[in-house]
Amino acid sequence: MSTDADTLHQPAPGIRRLRAPNPSPMTGSGTNTYLIDTEAGVVVLDPGPDLAAHSEAILACLAGAPVAAILVSHAHLDHSALAGRLSARTGAAVMAFGGAGDGRSQIMRGLAASGLMAGGEGVDAAFVPDRCLSEGEVLRFGDVQIDVLHCPGHMGGHLCFAIGEVLFSGDHVMGWASSLISPPDGDMADYMASLRRLARGQWQQFLPGHGAAVEQPAARLADLIRHRLMREAAVLAAVGAGHGTARDIAALVYQGTPPALHAAAARNVLAHLVDLHSRNKISTSGTPGFESRFTPT
Repeated sequence: MSTDADTLHQPAPGIRRLRAPNPSPMTGSGTNTYLIDTEAGVVVLDPGPDLAAHSEAILACLAGAPVAAILVSHAHLDHSALAGRLSARTGAAVMAFGGAGDGRSQIMRGLAASGLMAGGEGVDAAFVPDRCLSEGEVLRFGDVQIDVLHCPGHMGGHLCFAIGEVLFSGDHVMGWASSLISPPDGDMADYMASLRRLARGQWQQFLPGHGAAVEQPAARLADLIRHRLMREAAVLAAVGAGHGTARDIAALVYQGTPPALHAAAARNVLAHLVDLHSRNKISTSGTPGFESRFTPT
């Protein structure tokens, strides 16, 4: 897989992007770390995976400039794990919604309590920010204002950050792929609500957690909503045809998906099934999970 890891790129004035050397089927060409230049210092957004090479690349780009803050979109290891090391080196506070389990909906809290485990997406269970952020907060760093948007879905505590009409969209909206929604950390109902919430905005550009900038945000949001509704219809039809478990349905509706993504596909299907179940569109006995067999209502 080709990558421009650790090569500096400027997607917008005053904003630099450094891509971590962690390419994979789940991360694309790697995790994007953004350096936002302000009069108060550099704001580092999503420091990335805990890789010494990426840490040194960030410090080299800083070139001795003070770090005003370290912002984290969500507690997945490929976004948050380097935050502690970078904070220790720079003295900057780490800011995020909370820990890995914070922000879960009531339904997802119930699934977690029932024993449903994460699917190996790299949850950073040890992550604890110095300061917890919430929806609607305004962060000011000298001449730059950063607005905090709580956009749960990919994770319960997922944040997006806005500078004017430029949105740092994390893993919520990307151009190269749709987001993984993996219960109990991911919630399809929340994800769809967050997409529709962003669709009401007037955005000029999205700077995502992976891949290139999204230059037509409204069109991309419409595509993602349409894609998820199509998947929901396919899952509902599969249940009606007697394909009752998440894995059975994933094998049907994700035909042609590379083997490395089969587990993620089943997680996405489970997220749809949990959502459909909560809306009384389908039924199952007991708490929904991978072993559950779903039937039409």
